[in-house]
Amino acid sequence: MTQAKQRLLYETDYLQWIETTVDDLRQGHYDRIDWDNLIDEIEDMARSQRRSLKSNLIVVLLHLLKWQYQPEKRSSSWESSLLEHRYRLRDDLQDSPSLKPYFETILAESYIRATKQAKAETGLPIDTFPTECLYDVTSILDDDFLPD
Repeated sequence: MTQAKQRLLYETDYLQWIETTVDDLRQGHYDRIDWDNLIDEIEDMARSQRRSLKSNLIVVLLHLLKWQYQPEKRSSSWESSLLEHRYRLRDDLQDSPSLKPYFETILAESYIRATKQAKAETGLPIDTFPTECLYDVTSILDDDFLPD
């Protein structure tokens, strides 16, 4: 299949485009590869991994804040959500260790987003929550850590 047909296939049948591209790569038919879309897809994969990490981090921080600042409403569902999203964080970091510096870079920003969400979900004033994140990376990833 020519590059032009591959580009058209990308627009009309994404799964078939992937399968054809993989097959062409395996067979060494590099002249048939839709390089522009393949490069875009690889870049999207990296962005997707970063988005996933950030999303899971915000959920963990949100539940830690709710756990700490609404002790009367603690529930097994919060604890379960913490476990699940911590698993996801650790899986992401294990699969892609190069995400660790990114994790540390986005911690402060993610914490701010988590405090805003905690305010919205709990009804507590925003100044209830510290402006700086009290949780370090080790605590965030530790299944047994629950703030008092």
